[in-house]
Amino acid sequence: MRLPHNSFVMVADGRKMLFFRNDGDADFPKLTVVSAQEHINPPDRDQKSDEPGRAFASVGSERSAYAETDFHQLEEERFAAETAELLKQGALSGEYERLVIVAPPRMLGELRKHYHKEVERRLAAEIAKDLTGHPVDEIEKIIAAQQ
Repeated sequence: MRLPHNSFVMVADGRKMLFFRNDGDADFPKLTVVSAQEHINPPDRDQKSDEPGRAFASVGSERSAYAETDFHQLEEERFAAETAELLKQGALSGEYERLVIVAPPRMLGELRKHYHKEVERRLAAEIAKDLTGHPVDEIEKIIAAQQ
């Protein structure tokens, strides 16, 4: 993929986001970190305090259990909404003209629910991969290799 000079690249997962700017040219990207944020999101077992409740069904003698809440997943969804808000603010303030988002498929799905029309207009590509733990030079190569 050709990544024009000054394009923004956001690499995120459910708890970490990295913003890069391409200081290189379209054919040979050189990503520079603009900002990084990490959201503390412990495993679900560390966030809940009790087992889900139980109730008697109003008809018949069957018992039913309330659905168990996945607090870890809720935090990831909230993080995606906050990330989309940052993207919106950047688009509306003119921080970037073109944007590439790299995130695991589940995170991309959550982000899409919250995209502002200006973010969508500037979105050049989405790459469904988890690259938050990769070094910058590998991220550059993976983006450049995309069709």
